Amino acid sequence: MAWNKDLNFKEEIDKTSRINAAGIINITLENLWKEGYSYLVNGDYVKWNRKLDSIWLILGGDVSPGSSEEKEFMKIDTQLYSLGNLGHQKIGFETTSQEDKGKRATQYLVLRNKSLFLRRLQNKQGKGTAYTDSEYDDFD
Repeated sequence: MAWNKDLNFKEEIDKTSRINAAGIINITLENLWKEGYSYLVNGDYVKWNRKLDSIWLILGGDVSPGSSEEKEFMKIDTQLYSLGNLGHQKIGFETTSQEDKGKRATQYLVLRNKSLFLRRLQNKQGKGTAYTDSEYDDFD
């Protein structure tokens, strides 16, 4: 409560943010996805992975430490990094050795899995394109 000197009475001051953070978060997520898809198409695995990590930082903020979601994300990252360096340049299937092609293909599949995991988590949290509410599951 604050004292209003002009009207000589106490008034309650509302300290609620006038900015809806949910809208800003959804816009940020959409921009990260769009940029990530661009890197996917260009075969830039490093930047694609960084965008996915940025998405995780937003979605992971609503996940409990030690949760199944956090464990799954860490499992995917461990799998990805066990395959070796993603490199710091655009990487595609134009490499010459069969070993490199196999490694790049496996990295692609793990990154795709990471992307799907994050999109599903985003949807589960109600911040994505699909949202399921158990209250309405019985209605068809």
